[in-house]
Amino acid sequence: MTPTNLLIILLLLSSVAYYLGRKRAFAVVKGKGGTRVLHSRPGYYGTLTALWCVIPAILVFAVWMIAESSVITDMVLSCLPESFAILPEDRLTLVMNDIKNLVYGNIVSGKIGPAIKQAADYYRHLQSISHAALTVIALGLAILGLVGVQKMISPKLRARNHVEKGVQILLIACSTIAIFTTIGIVLSVLYEAIRFFKVIPFTDFIFGLEWRPQMAIRSDQVGSSGAFGAIPVFTGTLLVSAIAMSVAVPTGLMSAIYLSEYANKKIRGVVKPLLEILAGIPTVVYGFFAALVVAPAIRNAGTTLGFEVSSESALAAGLVMGVMIIPFVSSLSDDVINAVPQSLRDGALGLGSTQSETIRKVVIPAALPGIVGGVLLAVSRAIGETMIVVMAAGLSANMTVNPLKTVTTVTVQIVTLLVGDQEFDSPKTLAAFALGLLLFVITLILNVIALYVVRNYREQYE
Repeated sequence: MTPTNLLIILLLLSSVAYYLGRKRAFAVVKGKGGTRVLHSRPGYYGTLTALWCVIPAILVFAVWMIAESSVITDMVLSCLPESFAILPEDRLTLVMNDIKNLVYGNIVSGKIGPAIKQAADYYRHLQSISHAALTVIALGLAILGLVGVQKMISPKLRARNHVEKGVQILLIACSTIAIFTTIGIVLSVLYEAIRFFKVIPFTDFIFGLEWRPQMAIRSDQVGSSGAFGAIPVFTGTLLVSAIAMSVAVPTGLMSAIYLSEYANKKIRGVVKPLLEILAGIPTVVYGFFAALVVAPAIRNAGTTLGFEVSSESALAAGLVMGVMIIPFVSSLSDDVINAVPQSLRDGALGLGSTQSETIRKVVIPAALPGIVGGVLLAVSRAIGETMIVVMAAGLSANMTVNPLKTVTTVTVQIVTLLVGDQEFDSPKTLAAFALGLLLFVITLILNVIALYVVRNYREQYE
């Protein structure tokens, strides 16, 4: 049985377990006063049965699938002829990739010999045995958990306590996974960035005014020494983001205030979904729009007024990006403003304030933390955007604050550096991790500043 089918069967079995557990709860109190004598509601007994049916099996399934590939790979490599054992590690990795490609029906890198075909057959054999064993163990655990909880169900069983404890453990596990994932991302980026800074001095990267990472990535190539000054890249990032936020924040915030405070239900029911449609448009479509409509319009307008405008400019990318992130500001701000208690508005109006004064002096201060959160999300979206910048702002790292010139951003350079035949021993490739680390630090500083502003300027109510 394939892992996907096994997972579907486990989920279906958990549904059956819920029904049987709930039915068992009714059965044990039949003729004894009904469900009133149960410690918990019947649904909790069904949930407890379902949890014990599926969770142990899912845990075994996850561990098994993580370890399966490496175990089978080691067994297959140990059975290869001695001529393969003397191969260097990188060459042996390519051989194993050919075996896996042959197993899964993908394109292999070269001519396939009989030894490789035999190894692929052995890999399939081991994989079928593994899947069969996993099916037996997982289904056995699921059935064992179902039967075990069924026998334990009684009026005194504290099913609700067990279910709530299980949910609490699940939430803690999810939070722990999120934390360790973040730590893993930071450490992986930090490790590669440290390798970069061993080659390129940190001060040259932070304070350098020229970004030219064209270097030889292999010993048989000829390339320039390169320049890795990050200031032009971050200048372009901040310029495009500032233009985008100057469009998105006022427009989104004013839209949210209108929809939540002035618009009637009919207008709100039409305008709000139309605004949120903007968030569903693919960024490549925005990029096409910026490159084919906005950029030529800006260039023609600039030429008419006597300005020198590049065919690709920060202004074109920033304007379109600002339109793209309007829903992030508008939707979140609208939800936060609607969450402000109506009693605050009624109190302000009762004291003689006008509607605009109530909004400015009561509603907005009360909703400030949520609004700042929406703006921060929009800033993160603007900083992380790539496609619009590539198509409308270009790839040139120019040290300028002129919005009519071509610029580039951090994310665009990261993508550019990691695309193609790259080796991770080259400063050109490792520079992407240094840019990512610096971008992470800048985003962290922005979050700290935002928290400081919120704590010092928000209004608190009893």
